[in-house]
Amino acid sequence: MDDKTPDTGTSPIREHPVRELDASAIKGLAHPVRLRLLELLEDHGPATATQLAARTGENTGSTSYHLRQLARHGLIEEAPERGKGKERWWRSRPFGFDGDRFRRDPDTAQAAEFVLAEVIRQRSADLSRWLEESMSTPREWTEATLDLRRVMRLTREELAGLVREVSQVIDAHHARAMDRKEDVPDTARVIVTFDAFPVGLARREPAE
Repeated sequence: MDDKTPDTGTSPIREHPVRELDASAIKGLAHPVRLRLLELLEDHGPATATQLAARTGENTGSTSYHLRQLARHGLIEEAPERGKGKERWWRSRPFGFDGDRFRRDPDTAQAAEFVLAEVIRQRSADLSRWLEESMSTPREWTEATLDLRRVMRLTREELAGLVREVSQVIDAHHARAMDRKEDVPDTARVIVTFDAFPVGLARREPAE
């Protein structure tokens, strides 16, 4: 690259396998401080226990402990390239879990309900914040956004195919941009959410 070529921050795609959470990880995640720490790492990128303590009002000993628990379950990992000295930097890792299965299991139902409720709360907060910010966001950025809702009648196989195809596109873009630094020009944090679910299939209790 010569000195006239702008650095877009684009790097080769690195593999970041999605961690499929097990019962132990779901229980470990179902804690308000850990969910908040994970949210901050996902929203703002790598950070140290000290930085996260300042953002949450927790003490450093508390954030260090909860970060270690998140790491034990594979939800976050160290970011050694950010580290200077002895302080450890942490970053989030992609993960998913079968919420329906864990909600139906008495051993994990409470933890799964807690985590899923937090996911819904976070999405609602993200949308509310965007609605407030969008009025003063540069027009060229708002034109690039999407607010889409479609209702369609699909077979189970078609629904599964739709989810698979969209997920592959999102995952590819996420992997490409995951290690991009915050100081790369002309970039912004972008939140992408995707939901696809059937309605009207809940089993009704037989009338007495």
